[in-house]
Amino acid sequence: MKLPSHVAIIMDGNGRWGLKNYKNRIKGHQKGVENIKPFIDFFLKKKIKNLTLYALSKDNLLKRDQKEINNILDLLDKYLRQNNDFFIKNKIHLNFIGENRNLPKNIKILLKKTSKVTKLPKANLVLNIAFNYSSRSDIILSIKKTFKNKNNLTIKNLTKNLSTYISGDLDLVIRTGGHKRLSDFLLWESSYSEIYFCNKLWPDFNIRDLNRLLYNFSKIKRNFGS
Repeated sequence: MKLPSHVAIIMDGNGRWGLKNYKNRIKGHQKGVENIKPFIDFFLKKKIKNLTLYALSKDNLLKRDQKEINNILDLLDKYLRQNNDFFIKNKIHLNFIGENRNLPKNIKILLKKTSKVTKLPKANLVLNIAFNYSSRSDIILSIKKTFKNKNNLTIKNLTKNLSTYISGDLDLVIRTGGHKRLSDFLLWESSYSEIYFCNKLWPDFNIRDLNRLLYNFSKIKRNFGS
């Protein structure tokens, strides 16, 4: 079966899942974090080299209830600390894409440290975590870097200055939760990607669902540009 090289998942529906099952949005975020591990294991097994997860948008960081944001930050802190040895053992390079601005100092330090200790010349999996992320902001930053380096503004130069450059363009984007939009996520990188919208909330999305989407992907004749 033809597999993609770079898959992105918009992990939507955690809060709604928590409200539905526990009348508590935070419970949904906790369950959503627990649901990540099986997918990482699957990608390692299938030797799919690049996975990007949309964890928190820049808009959500600024607009959501501060108590909920603080809980999400705590979950991120706990997740990275508990799985650090797993990442290193399995040669998983964590690449955090998004802005440091508006993040607490301890989170900034943790993201930088985790990225540094997991960075390897030949990783089995590059795991991009989009946290406090905006694709439009990333594109603007790439343009500024291109001009700062005194290079012409070309597709090639803009692409190599994006935060996702290490993983290349997207082959497949999956959004759970029922909404049919990209929500300012990897707009440049998804120019020619296949996009699947799933009604299941992220905590309910499973490997069987992913396998079905990958099978459908393998049957598509991709005509880039048409």
